Amino acid sequence: MSSTSSTGTPPPSPEGGGVAASDDGRPGTIDAVPVRHPGRWVAIVLLAVVAAMIVSSFVTNARWDWPFAFQVMNFNPILEGLLKGTIIATVGSMIIGISLGVVVGIMRLSSNPVLRVVGLAYTWFFRGVPRLVLVFLFGAGIGYLYPRFDIGPFPFSQQLAGWLGLSSDLTILTLNVNEISSTLIWGIIAMGLSEAAYMAEIARAGILSVDDGQREAAAALGMGPSLSMRRVVLPQAMRVIIPPTGNETIAMVKDTSLLAYLPLGTELFFQAQAVSNRTYKIMPSLMAATMWYLVITTVLMIGQYYLERHFGRGYGATREQSTAHTKKNRILGKGA
Repeated sequence: MSSTSSTGTPPPSPEGGGVAASDDGRPGTIDAVPVRHPGRWVAIVLLAVVAAMIVSSFVTNARWDWPFAFQVMNFNPILEGLLKGTIIATVGSMIIGISLGVVVGIMRLSSNPVLRVVGLAYTWFFRGVPRLVLVFLFGAGIGYLYPRFDIGPFPFSQQLAGWLGLSSDLTILTLNVNEISSTLIWGIIAMGLSEAAYMAEIARAGILSVDDGQREAAAALGMGPSLSMRRVVLPQAMRVIIPPTGNETIAMVKDTSLLAYLPLGTELFFQAQAVSNRTYKIMPSLMAATMWYLVITTVLMIGQYYLERHFGRGYGATREQSTAHTKKNRILGKGA
């Protein structure tokens, strides 16, 4: 006797992707047909063709001169520019930017209206002025406007001494700016002050992402505002602060090329331009600098990944944790 339903209709056949009935009448294994995506294969083919054309252009065009580009990467002026103009400038600028940015960000969230206004004015000015203009202002303007600093006991002390006819102008300390500073130092200061304005907004967003209950719990434990900020709020805010901070660091690596317009001789892009002007091989020389920038940004991206994974512990399952959990469930399911 053939198997039919109560309405006289036979069960669906598994050949069409239906459900095969078992001997006891319960539904069996679902024979699902995967959805086909022909558009994906078309896109893959197009991307492969474009990539092959780009590689062919790089390999077959002799004007790229890759052997000379790799040779330029090992020139001593290029390596010196990489160390002093790129790495040192990036590290120095980010130290100033992160340290001052956290302070300004906390000022923006302060209950003191004076601190809020000062923090807002700082971010308004340094976010509004282009970084190249700031580099020029500090690199060329500070030494011109203030060749030396005469530090007195109070503001307008020198003018007051002259008005009163005193024999001394009340100067306590004199600093010769041109002797104690260099173009690299002023460039680092300019970019660090500019970066602090952006880091202030990043720090403010990270602090606001922490629930107010964390501050209340810290206060219940007897922690003061500064201690709870250091020990409770900021460690939790790092999960939000780290990704944009990594982006800002990578952007700072590229912005160090602005120091070439001061001009700063010990700078990677400046030295690459000097090599291209001497050898008349413009693209190979610039590609040497480009490859060094790519190496540094790759290292920073890897470091950012591990920092994000470290500070993201306890905030949801990562991809590795989800995969391990799925495998564990499959094993337990098979065992059962």
